[in-house]
Amino acid sequence: MERKGKLGLGTAYITGFKWAIAHHYDYIFEMDADFSHNPEDLVRLYEACADGKADMAVGSRYKSGVNVVNWPMGRVLMSYFASKYVQIYNRNENCRYNRRIQMLYQKRYLEAIDLDSIRFKGYAFQIEMKFTAWKSGFTIAEIPIIFTDRKAGSSKMSGGIFNEALWGVLQLKIRSYFKHYNKKAVV
Repeated sequence: MERKGKLGLGTAYITGFKWAIAHHYDYIFEMDADFSHNPEDLVRLYEACADGKADMAVGSRYKSGVNVVNWPMGRVLMSYFASKYVQIYNRNENCRYNRRIQMLYQKRYLEAIDLDSIRFKGYAFQIEMKFTAWKSGFTIAEIPIIFTDRKAGSSKMSGGIFNEALWGVLQLKIRSYFKHYNKKAVV
């Protein structure tokens, strides 16, 4: 699938999610294509959901310490403290900030939420997806992975993306007081 122009990471994922749902996929994976994620980790994400214990699985480089390879120390520290900021502010361990992340969604989660109501377009999109799952009563499994700096391409990090992630967490929290979340249907 190819889209015209740069419309944001979040809208690209939502377009892909809608396509996967329309084609009856039960599990939908999300990951970068620059080889910073190990494709073999997808099996562990799948196993976390296939047994019915989780509705979503997140590959986390912070679950068991800091598991990052080939990053400068400043970038590691910024990423780690951003993760703690999101986690503490939302009072939810599974809402860590993982700007570059592997995720597995079960179709039932993506069908239960209003994908068109997801507002963030940059990397805060992934925070909003986890926050929405948590507020809707879905179970999130966090699976430790080792993250290796990209082998191809270049970073798209910008001040706008940073601001969206920083202030987006605050906006999510405030909006959550006024928003109705569709609670997970009991199966």
